[in-house]
Amino acid sequence: MLLYRPYPKQKTFHDFGLTCTERLLRAGNQQGKTHAGGMELAMHLTGRYPPWWAGRRFDHPVDAWASCDTGETTRDNPQRVLMGPLGAWGTGAIPQEAIVEAKRGRGVADLLDIVLVRHASGGTSRLGFKRYDQGREAWQGPAKHAIWCDEEPPKDIYGEALARLTATRGIIYTTFTPLKGMSDVVERLMHESDGVTSADVNMTIDDAEHIPLSERARIIAAFPTHEREARTRGVPILGSGRVFPVAEESLRVEPFALPAHWAFLGGMDFGWDHPFAAVKLAWDRDADCVYVINAYRVREQTPVVHAAALKPWGHWLKWAWPHDGLQHDKGSGDTLAAQYRAQGLKMLRAHATHGDGGFGLEAGIMAMLDRMKTGRLKVFAHLADWFEEFRLYHRKDGLIVKERDDLISATRVGLMMLRQASSSDDALTAPHAADSDYDPLSGAPAGGRVGSTREDVAWDPLR
Repeated sequence: MLLYRPYPKQKTFHDFGLTCTERLLRAGNQQGKTHAGGMELAMHLTGRYPPWWAGRRFDHPVDAWASCDTGETTRDNPQRVLMGPLGAWGTGAIPQEAIVEAKRGRGVADLLDIVLVRHASGGTSRLGFKRYDQGREAWQGPAKHAIWCDEEPPKDIYGEALARLTATRGIIYTTFTPLKGMSDVVERLMHESDGVTSADVNMTIDDAEHIPLSERARIIAAFPTHEREARTRGVPILGSGRVFPVAEESLRVEPFALPAHWAFLGGMDFGWDHPFAAVKLAWDRDADCVYVINAYRVREQTPVVHAAALKPWGHWLKWAWPHDGLQHDKGSGDTLAAQYRAQGLKMLRAHATHGDGGFGLEAGIMAMLDRMKTGRLKVFAHLADWFEEFRLYHRKDGLIVKERDDLISATRVGLMMLRQASSSDDALTAPHAADSDYDPLSGAPAGGRVGSTREDVAWDPLR
């Protein structure tokens, strides 16, 4: 247990336990999620924490549960990790000298019921093994300090487990591969994750350092196509609900030096409680292929902060923005677009539109999907946040779920205005354009002349 050295994603998961009541380590098969869950529970039961530990600590004995789907899976997974294999108890995460007593259960061969564990404070912790097939009533009872669910629990079981933590202000964490799709439990743990009271940590095959690089492609290919994202990257199986039913590998490219003559454009999506997001697009006009080369996503920050982060992407870079940028701030009276323009970003004069002047969501999504399927949209491999949104972007009852889609939306906005992309050399030779906001009610830029209302119309120096 004290020799355990977590991978970065495992440690992030443990660290969130300091403040989070609920946590999810969402990972593919054989990537170390159960191992991480067992090691953490062993620390809480024994009160022995390694020097690197930054998560929750219990300085007193705990009453805890470890659980799984059935008696057999509880025995073969959480029990095995905590106690060791059958006939070798004391060789798992809980050291042998800390095991005071182990009591067998009934009905399932070699399944334990209760384990008493010596705590560093001098008292004795109590570990019970539970299973989901016992039903919700079996999960009623006394308060618990810690509950570990290895594999996804049903909604009613999870709710009952949460109720066991009320009096102790305890913790519950789950470790599983989301093969049941976007279930109620998955949706709760993923979409309500704020990193303060709850956390969702996604670990993929690329984070599992014990899997050799040379083996990863073979492992991925061995799974059925519709299960690969779930079993290798911990992505909920969304089936026909996925907005982009495209293999992630077809989009992913390693970063490379970009030719200076390529065209570039920034795209942004405004936000506060849901994050503000921005991407930088590079366009190979000869091949008509667009690359997402930079991504930025931050919540609850001001235009000053966002602009400072984006300026290093290129002072000449033009920015496409969505139609809600015309909304006025209640304090200053300025539009959102104007606030970013005031910070020195070269915002396009009008909000993003398709070539026909519309700005519908579905049209933008179909244009993105067309590029993906024809190999004309690529994303730099290190942009993990972008790929996380791509994996989870889905429909419910036929409608796109507008959650955790900030970078995807910024990309869509940028692609809508790709006709405005330019190289740094273009920016040096282009005529100066007015920076004022476009006023859709007057048909002209505020303070400017009546005439062209979109920056994509050619500028006439003689007019």
